[in-house]
Amino acid sequence: MSDVNRRTFLTTSGTVLGGIATGATVTAATRTDRFIVQTKGRGDLRGLDVVHEMPGVDLAVVRASKNELRRAKTVKEFAPDVEIDLDDPDVNAQAPTVDESSVEDEPFYGLQWDKQDLDVAKAHETTEGEGTRVTIIDTGVAGGHPDLDVNEDLSRNFTGDGFGAANPAGGYHGTHVGGIVAALDNGKGVIGTAPDTDLVDCRVFSPSSLASFADILAAVVYSTNIDADVANLSLGAYPVPRQGQGSFYGKVLNSVMTYANKEGTLLAIAAGNDSADLQHDKNVISLPNEGAQACSVAATGPIGFNWGDQGLASPPESPAFYTNYGTNAITLAAPGGDADLETDNPLWYLDLVLSTVAEPEFDGDGNYLGASYSYGWAAGTSMAAPNVAGAAALVKSANPNYNANQVESALKRAADVPEDYDKAYYGGGYLNIVDAL
Repeated sequence: MSDVNRRTFLTTSGTVLGGIATGATVTAATRTDRFIVQTKGRGDLRGLDVVHEMPGVDLAVVRASKNELRRAKTVKEFAPDVEIDLDDPDVNAQAPTVDESSVEDEPFYGLQWDKQDLDVAKAHETTEGEGTRVTIIDTGVAGGHPDLDVNEDLSRNFTGDGFGAANPAGGYHGTHVGGIVAALDNGKGVIGTAPDTDLVDCRVFSPSSLASFADILAAVVYSTNIDADVANLSLGAYPVPRQGQGSFYGKVLNSVMTYANKEGTLLAIAAGNDSADLQHDKNVISLPNEGAQACSVAATGPIGFNWGDQGLASPPESPAFYTNYGTNAITLAAPGGDADLETDNPLWYLDLVLSTVAEPEFDGDGNYLGASYSYGWAAGTSMAAPNVAGAAALVKSANPNYNANQVESALKRAADVPEDYDKAYYGGGYLNIVDAL
């Protein structure tokens, strides 16, 4: 198992939600112009500037003053919008990328330890995800990447930045996540877990900015209303106080997530990278992975994959040094990548997860120009969640009548806690796609 030093390397900074820290907890940054509103379930929000409607739940996002909201007869409760971070381990910034042209004649499956360990080749004998839909709520999935097929008609930009959707304007992260789910089975590059799923981009990050909590809620509702079978959220905030405004944010999140689950959309959510025991962290909560109906995913990874030495120091199912944990806070564990922080081996990055990458390009005035496409390594529960999302798409494809609970149940029944490892890191167990099918 990952040793204590590696597990505690990343400490909780308290800066991931709203940017203001108070001790060890996160305080929402107050906005005076934009609010998450719970309505009374009747009438309209006439006179208010509605940013996002959320059909199916009694919520909306509006631009207004507090006085305007207090006077609005249909507003039951409200709180300022806040921001959520990606919260990836520091190792990602050090990981290399490779030019797409260098892999046209030599696919990278041999470097995808995650797909090998999950035996996606065997799973693809049953299905490659046809007939399903997965949304990626993230920084944007590059529709122009040659190893991805993004449904541009359904893709949406929730940020209002004017840069459109099905592009990586918010950064490389969403394209990396999207590739883990659905990189094409096209004889080059990498392979996704569910290459035939209908991949939809729901962009909630803008250049050099965090994601709005309200935009994320709207993206989940949208995913549900376009009949997505799975929505992947590789983002999060921790630690958020359970009291005060934290109670309101938790309530509206639970409302949205319950709606998604009821309508058949499984929510695969990264558990977070704070090395935190979510089971025993009193009076704080991790969002959105501790919301109602979340399929919260912890990360595992090898140490020593293809380093040139015989054998592995740690197997692929061993807990990653950074992953959050907690028996009742984790649904499943899945490959997300690990790192030996003390090694001087130049091949250390091979223990991370390889996937598609798109780097956005802007001119001096901040106009989006396009993207450069490649492949690269990253680690995090951000990479573990889409492995589960892809697996869920395969289970749904093989069992079209399954609802979200049945898909999750199939994944949990097939999973096992590896021998000699702590259940706190696995919840139901380590992802086993072939048995789930």
